[in-house]
Amino acid sequence: MEEPMYIRIHNSIKHDIERRVYHVGDRIPAERQLAKKFGVSRMTLRQAIKTLEDEGILERRLGSGTYVASQKVQEKMSGVMSFTEITRANGQDPSSKLLSYQVSQPSSSEKERLQMEKGEQVLRMERIRYADDVPICSEVVTIPFHLVKDFSKDDISAHLYRTLEKKGGYEIGQVTEYISAAVASENDARLLNCKKGEALITRRQVTELADGTPFEYTRASYVAERFEFTFSK
Repeated sequence: MEEPMYIRIHNSIKHDIERRVYHVGDRIPAERQLAKKFGVSRMTLRQAIKTLEDEGILERRLGSGTYVASQKVQEKMSGVMSFTEITRANGQDPSSKLLSYQVSQPSSSEKERLQMEKGEQVLRMERIRYADDVPICSEVVTIPFHLVKDFSKDDISAHLYRTLEKKGGYEIGQVTEYISAAVASENDARLLNCKKGEALITRRQVTELADGTPFEYTRASYVAERFEFTFSK
């Protein structure tokens, strides 16, 4: 299966950053220039840039442009709970809206985070998560396809952890999360029913099976005034 064009652009820009064509703090070329360089529409280009922002590789500065992100302080957390479990524990009713669900080639970042071999495919789903019908976050979840190919779409999109444990016989292991701040883009505002420029919390998460095999890479954006992360030792 051929890689989506935005994934190829994502990989190219990420490769340039790794080769230090762009350094930390550098402003990358404007969307118009990059769209012309890659021969794509600005919509396709923006999808690639948004994916790099979600991964913490690029950061958008309102009224200034898009820059190679500086390194962030990382906070280690323990314990694995799904959004559904967290929401229910808070006395709220969880729900979700699936925006896309497709099998594809992984981006270079997905391949790296999930420690995948060449030629392997991923299942990538995008969805909005709600608490009491209020949109809390948008997220992109990537899973090695071979782990979930025998399960139904509903099993995976609604109950991934439970499906892996009960139907797949897997044991969920540890999770590593990276938390940072951002502001809502026009697309974020539309998806999350918030204002452009409103504060967001972004989370990148890699979840492992008990044997240490990474099986889920999640990139999520939360409306800051609707959600908070609590750390305890």
